[in-house]
Amino acid sequence: MSGGHRLGRRFGWLWGAYGTSALGTWLAFGAFPLIAIQVLHSGPAEVAALSCAGAAVGAVVAVPLGPWVEFRRKRPVLIAMDLVRCAALLTVPVAFALGVLTFVQLLLVSVVVAAADITFRAASGAYLKTLLPAGDLLVANARFESTAWTTTIIGPPLGGAAIGFLGPVATVVADAVSYLLSALGIRAMGGPEPRPERREAARLRAGDLLDGWRYVLADATLRPLLFNTALFNGLVMAAGPLLAVLMLGRLGFAPWQYGLAFAVPSIGGLLGSRLARPLVTRFGQREVLVGAGALRALWPVGLAFLGPGTGGLLLVMGVEFGLILCCGVFNPVCATYRLERTPADRVARTLSAWAVTTKAGTALLTAVWGVLGVLLGPRTAIGLAGVFLLATPLLLPRRAAARDTEPEPGPEPEPAPNRV
Repeated sequence: MSGGHRLGRRFGWLWGAYGTSALGTWLAFGAFPLIAIQVLHSGPAEVAALSCAGAAVGAVVAVPLGPWVEFRRKRPVLIAMDLVRCAALLTVPVAFALGVLTFVQLLLVSVVVAAADITFRAASGAYLKTLLPAGDLLVANARFESTAWTTTIIGPPLGGAAIGFLGPVATVVADAVSYLLSALGIRAMGGPEPRPERREAARLRAGDLLDGWRYVLADATLRPLLFNTALFNGLVMAAGPLLAVLMLGRLGFAPWQYGLAFAVPSIGGLLGSRLARPLVTRFGQREVLVGAGALRALWPVGLAFLGPGTGGLLLVMGVEFGLILCCGVFNPVCATYRLERTPADRVARTLSAWAVTTKAGTALLTAVWGVLGVLLGPRTAIGLAGVFLLATPLLLPRRAAARDTEPEPGPEPEPAPNRV
C-alpha cells in the first residue's frame, strides 16, 4: 500500500510484529467475558467490572511506566512488554486446566495486559520516531492503521469459530502466542539503538509522573487534540454495549447479523488509511486532521434511528462505514502530527499520558452510559452519545501552533520539529 513506499527491513519486522499481536488480540476478542460467564458463572455486574475496571486500573498502573520508559532503550522494553502480556495470558489456561481459575485472576490479568499495552504503545511510538525520518512517519502510521482494520475484519470471525469449536480458553492461548511471536519479530530487527541521555536525577520522582500531561497541556494544539480524542473515543465506545443490547435484544438481530454489521464497515478503515497520505499531500496536514476529525463526529447520531430488519442492518453498516472511513484517515494523521510535535526525549511520556487519559476516559464514560442506558433506555442513551459527539469538533485545533517555541523547556532545550 501507500504506493509501494519502502521503509526498510527493520520497519518490516516491526510492522509484522504489530500485525501478529493485533490479530491475536482480535482472535481473543470477547474471550474474557465468555470465560467469566460460561466457566465462572459470573453475573452482569462482574462482567461489566471485568471490562471497565481492568482497563481503568491498568491505566493507573501504567502512569509511572511512561517516565520509566523514556530514558531506556525502547526495543528491549517492547520485547519485555510482549513477554509480560504473553506470560500473564498463559496463566489463564494453566489455571483453567488445574481447576483453580477465579474471577479475581481474570481481573488481575486484564489489569496487567492493559498496563503493558499502554507501555508498549508509548515505547513503540518513541522507537518509530528514531527508526524512520519524519517524512516517512505518515506512511508508517497509515500501514499500522490499515493492519489494525484488516485484523478487525478477519480476527473476530476466526476467533468466533475457534471459540465455537475449542472454547474461549483456546483463543486466549492464541493471543498469548501472538505476543511471543511479536517479541521474536522485534528481537529479529537487529540494528543499533542509542541509549537515551539520562537526566541529572536518575531516580524517578513523584512530580515526574505528570511530565507527559504537562507537555501536552502546555501545547496549543496537542491539548485540544487530547481532549477531542479522549471524549470522542470514550463516547463511541460507551455506546457500543448499549447498541449490542438494542440490536440483540429488543430489535431481534441474530448474532451473525450483529457481527456482520461491524465487520463489513471495517473496509472503510482500509480505504481511509490509504487515503490519508494523498489527502495530506493535496490539502495539508492540519486541514486533513481537522476535516476528518469533524466528519467522523457526524455519523454516530444516526444509530438512534435504528430499526429492525434489513433496513436497520443497512443503517448500522452505513453509519459504521462512514465513521470508520473518517477514523481511518484521522488516526494515522493524528499519530504522525503528535510524533512530529513532540521532542524525542518526551515521546514516551507524552504517548503514555495520552493512552492513560483515553483509556481512563473510556472506562468512565462506559460506566456512566451504562447507568444512562438503564435509566433512559438504550436507544435514548445512544442518541445522547451521538449528540455529545456532534460537539467534539469544537475541541479540534483551530489554527496551527508556532513551531519555534517549546511549550515546556526541559533540562536541555530541544530544537522544535520542522513540519506542521
